Amino acid sequence: MALLCAVGLSACASSGSSRPSASVAVLPDADPVAAALGRPEYRIGPSDLLTITVFQIQDLNRDVRVNNAGQISLPLIGAVDAAGRTVNELETTIASRYSARYLQNPQVSVFVKEFSSQRITVGGAVRKPGIFPLTTRLTLLQAIALSEGLTETGSEHNVVVFRTVKGKRQFARFDLAAIQRGDNPDPEIMGEDVIVVDTSTGKTFLQNLIRVAPLIGMWRYLP
Repeated sequence: MALLCAVGLSACASSGSSRPSASVAVLPDADPVAAALGRPEYRIGPSDLLTITVFQIQDLNRDVRVNNAGQISLPLIGAVDAAGRTVNELETTIASRYSARYLQNPQVSVFVKEFSSQRITVGGAVRKPGIFPLTTRLTLLQAIALSEGLTETGSEHNVVVFRTVKGKRQFARFDLAAIQRGDNPDPEIMGEDVIVVDTSTGKTFLQNLIRVAPLIGMWRYLP
């Protein structure tokens, strides 16, 4: 429901502009999962593509996709439950299965190559609003490119990203022009983020959010 509510804001914006600030906050990790390579908070889901590496045993290395049942299939040990586990948990499980019968102290590495179980929502003044799968690491500029860029009424100075952090909804306002110039960093977008681009026909709700978020990249809780 929170996603739908945020998408419903796609027509809500204000046309005001803001110059970039030198004070840029570090972006918080999303909750309950942080869709980033190797981060222990990320929990593997169906359709994710994993790279499994067993140190010095080339024949066991492979790319495997998590099936709809949440499992992967590996040589010698067969089906392994992967969905719902972190990268570290899956590494430990695979190593334990191999060491039980086949290998002595195997060193197993798991790399999430595609985050197919994650998604982002892009709305507002973009040419192709919608929900997109998060299959790899993605920045704000790349997310806007997925939606084919801004419309003629889109404000590159007022782009709001909604994110759930520790069960609470947060938002931050970004300036695409400043990011493109290299004045501000291009923030990483995470699973379940909602991006809304301001339009020139804004309404009160998003206009108020923009007013209380004058610093580009400063995250604030929703009132």
